[in-house]
Amino acid sequence: MTTKLTNPGAAVRGLGKSFGAVRALNGVTLEFPPGQVTALMGENGAGKSTLLKILTGDHQPTEGHVLLDGVEVALHSPAQARAAGIRIIPQEPEIIPHVSVAENVYAGALPRRSGRRLDRAELRRRIEADLERLGFARVLDPDLLGSELTPAQRQLVEILRALTGEAKVIAFDEPTSSLSEQEVDALFALIRRLRDQGVAVIYVSHRMKEIFQLADRIAVLRDGAVAGVLDAGQAGEADLVRLMVGRDLSTMFVRQQVATDRVVLDVRDVTTEDVSGISLQIRAGEVVGLAGLIGAGRSELALALAGDRAILSGKVLLEGQELRSGRPGEVIRAGLGLAPEERKAQALFLHRSIRDNTSLVVLERLRRWRFVRRSAERELAQEYSDRLRVRTPSIEHEVRKLSGGNQQKVVLARWLARKPKVLILDEPTRGIDVGAKAEIYQIIADLAKEGIALLVISSELPEVLGLADRVVVMQNGRITGELSRSEATEERILSLAMADDLVSSDEGRTA
Repeated sequence: MTTKLTNPGAAVRGLGKSFGAVRALNGVTLEFPPGQVTALMGENGAGKSTLLKILTGDHQPTEGHVLLDGVEVALHSPAQARAAGIRIIPQEPEIIPHVSVAENVYAGALPRRSGRRLDRAELRRRIEADLERLGFARVLDPDLLGSELTPAQRQLVEILRALTGEAKVIAFDEPTSSLSEQEVDALFALIRRLRDQGVAVIYVSHRMKEIFQLADRIAVLRDGAVAGVLDAGQAGEADLVRLMVGRDLSTMFVRQQVATDRVVLDVRDVTTEDVSGISLQIRAGEVVGLAGLIGAGRSELALALAGDRAILSGKVLLEGQELRSGRPGEVIRAGLGLAPEERKAQALFLHRSIRDNTSLVVLERLRRWRFVRRSAERELAQEYSDRLRVRTPSIEHEVRKLSGGNQQKVVLARWLARKPKVLILDEPTRGIDVGAKAEIYQIIADLAKEGIALLVISSELPEVLGLADRVVVMQNGRITGELSRSEATEERILSLAMADDLVSSDEGRTA
């Protein structure tokens, strides 16, 4: 893109930041030109969050400078950064629960009558105009209370709040993690409008597809330093992976054929409200990939197998023992575990410790009389935290403070402590960086070697192809085909995932 730069935008020069003996940033020099989207990428711990917090006044650099419009600025607080025109949309929105969307958006700058009373008519005029201007009029009700908002709506409120007043630099930190497809489209349209208006946009995401859709240039951090800056139009995914983790993408998958002939999970003609006539088998040491488009019924099937959704007909047998529908506790005791897609909402107690989260499904094993043996619980949590290389100061650390990859490891640690026979992993690497993905892939390979039967649900086809011994494909709640490792390609999987659509299209042309 050839946008004429009317001012120098934002930049950092020789930026360094230390937290005690830990060096978070080391000599970072980067530019964020106006009228361009600069993607900021890197593994968790690479320094992205520290850099953003320095730009927004939350942290002070140990050395180096921040420049805005070519002039060195000292940003000692978020208020100073905001006054200078720098905004950040954080990954975790801060919402006031007992006031409306409109009041949340203009918190701290509400229109007043006679300096005291809230001018509700003016507030309504402003919020309706801003919702229309920014493209969110159809997806956000200004009268909803903060406590009534979905995660996606909370994210949109944070975006609206950041765009009040004059902004020169706007940073988006993983903004699509909780948005629907329609909301993502509206957000991307907004980002492009901001870019075209001359705003310097910083976009932080682990999602390669989004980066290549939006970015003009890509800056990669590794171990607190700049690993490289690429033109997005000339860069490929493999280039980014090499810069982020220092190795090639092809080395991330470490699968070896270890499957046996012993069937562990036998699903026979299972029908629920969401899926129909599902039959599949998984053997000890086998990784079966479950592929399909959004809405195919993969997660719904996983919940049914785990006992969380009623099975209307058919059977699920684990080593020959029939699992009763709607009995999650019995399913867990029989040896089946599920790491769900929404780990924060469905799997983790975010304000509890790693120890609490790890021991959750084995408390009866740790009890003496009616009391949990805390020393045994700590030993167990430490064992699996060490085994899965959870990066944390302590097993007493709150899970909410961990990175996405380490949160996923805690979910896996919980099930490994239970010693399952079957483990279902629903989108196991969603929202985590490339380096953490490689570690999760290694864990999956290790579990297969131990003889655990694994069902891996993923929307990333390279991930499915790299991990699975067999690929089962679903569409509209039913299985449309199965491919061996040697047969599976992205084209064949997509063809089966869209089988009904292709048939309907062919019938329409015939008619």
